[in-house]
Amino acid sequence: MTMSRRPRTTIRISPKANIVSSPSIRKAEVYRYLRVDAEPNWSQRVREREGEIMTIASRPPVTITFTSPIISAVELMYKRRVRGLVVVDARGALKGTVTAMDFIGYLGGPSYNIVQERHGGDIYKALNSETVESIMNPTPVYILSNARITDALRVMVLNGIGFLPIIDKQGLPQGVVTEHDLVRHLVNKEISVKVTDVMTSNLVVTYSDDSIKRAAQLMSLYGFRRLPVVSREEGTIVGVVSALDIVSYFGSHAAFDVITGRSMEEALSTKVAELMSKEVYTIRDSEDVSAAAELMSKLNTNSLIVIDEAGEAKGIITERDVLLALALR
Repeated sequence: MTMSRRPRTTIRISPKANIVSSPSIRKAEVYRYLRVDAEPNWSQRVREREGEIMTIASRPPVTITFTSPIISAVELMYKRRVRGLVVVDARGALKGTVTAMDFIGYLGGPSYNIVQERHGGDIYKALNSETVESIMNPTPVYILSNARITDALRVMVLNGIGFLPIIDKQGLPQGVVTEHDLVRHLVNKEISVKVTDVMTSNLVVTYSDDSIKRAAQLMSLYGFRRLPVVSREEGTIVGVVSALDIVSYFGSHAAFDVITGRSMEEALSTKVAELMSKEVYTIRDSEDVSAAAELMSKLNTNSLIVIDEAGEAKGIITERDVLLALALR
């Protein structure tokens, strides 16, 4: 396995990688993988029993009521270091899900008009007066607690989701399973698929002097939870910014410390360089996908920058790519 925490001046973007502007690129690649005549043999690598999904689930799930203010959800994700929450009703039954990416959509997607039109761009009103119900997914995909692990794999791959609630027959949440849980559990030997065969060569990047609003817009548009951060002057990858970094910026209340008034735009004008991680993890394009999975699990990250023999970045591989490779092997 080839992994490094490379100095911020060494990872140049290969000419083979494309900086793209079309939001349909990523989805098109996923659909291309899934256009097969027969459904993949989901259970070919797993011997399991009914209900075994609970053995790898995170439980109990971290929950929040749909009437809670958005700031409470963000604070909870920050404190518990989770990428999503199970939204429940007064009875405690599943009503929806809210993830870091839903919050990103609130800051950089179509939902931002709520901030502007309903709250006049006031950061305190937008986060304290607006409820979780406004940004949550009200029709979440879920599985029952008696499901098999391969049931979760099938559901997550075919629906393109990475956060899956588990409920009992009464609709009460019992746990959640994520892409990270599945990758860590299922990939324990060589898959015989090269990283270069499943990676995305269309790199969506943000620049270190971009605002976090710009980063949120890119995440919302392309559906990536992590973006490589590039130095505009040097053309090198100098860090990575994630949806959780932005959640933490608000959940820790750091956003309130940098503003002089009540403007959400002022909070969002903070530069990406202030939030990004300077540790850039890489893997060679010639490695087996299982090596990428092992590395992601070890580093607790959901993506790796793919480099060629010259050490130049040519793409990115995510946990979702790993699951696609596993499902279609």
